[in-house]
Amino acid sequence: MKRDHWKVRNDALDPVTDFVEIYRNVVMHEFPWDMNQALSFALFRTYAVPGIGRLLDATGEFTGDVQRRYDDTALLLEPPTRLGFDHPESKAAIRRINAMHRAYDIPDHEFRYVLSTFVVVPKRWLDDYGKRPMTAHEVEASVHYYRALGRHMNIKDVPETYAGFEELMDSYEAEHFAFDAGARRVADSTLALMKTFYARPVRRPAGLFAQALMDQPLRDAFRYDAPPVAVQRASRAALKARGVALRAFPARRRPKQVEDISWIRSYPDGYDVEQLGTFPVPGVRGCPVTHAARDTTPA
Repeated sequence: MKRDHWKVRNDALDPVTDFVEIYRNVVMHEFPWDMNQALSFALFRTYAVPGIGRLLDATGEFTGDVQRRYDDTALLLEPPTRLGFDHPESKAAIRRINAMHRAYDIPDHEFRYVLSTFVVVPKRWLDDYGKRPMTAHEVEASVHYYRALGRHMNIKDVPETYAGFEELMDSYEAEHFAFDAGARRVADSTLALMKTFYARPVRRPAGLFAQALMDQPLRDAFRYDAPPVAVQRASRAALKARGVALRAFPARRRPKQVEDISWIRSYPDGYDVEQLGTFPVPGVRGCPVTHAARDTTPA
């Protein structure tokens, strides 16, 4: 297959009606590693919003069982991309996502913000580190894809354009990013998990590498020290060089699925989408987290 196969294919599709296919080609064929990294970073950013990070810490799920929660998130978000929103497995996955969220008192503005990170962070990642940037068709398809996901999650007032998503994300972070001790615990736990994805000799450098890729407002929100400037430059240069090198490779034929990723490790014998994620605590009605833990103001 020619190196530009998926770009040519996506350019021939309509981003308004074919947005699932275009987004699938981006995620599973053209940029599987980059999109996995970018979407992981997108979720990581959300922890810097105290209302979000504090809730995740209060549930204990992202500190006590972070590997399973990481896996469940990836596995539940994949079916609509792989199969389309109308497929029974996709509907089951979205039902599970909605059921988990309904157990907590989550304000709509947090849902909109999280959705915006899924649109904006991958584009910026590929602009900086991809073998090529996303095309206008691919960006528009991403917008339509996450607007569709927002409708299935009953999220109100979702932006209609990439510019709208970008403005939402940047303004929300400027207003809400702040330190919270619980959010820091969730971030630390996630970084500790990420290090286990690599061989022991490179685990410490891998953690430093991740912090080197963070922007300063994100580091400030978690009170992480900035790595030396030389490390930041080298880390970003290494990713840029990878992107340049990939331009010489042929297009990927076989789609890369989440279950093909080596660090998805919780279900070696397979899984049932309807059993993924968290379930209400027996005997507890309504939100299982105390009201104080859902204060959305910075601590």
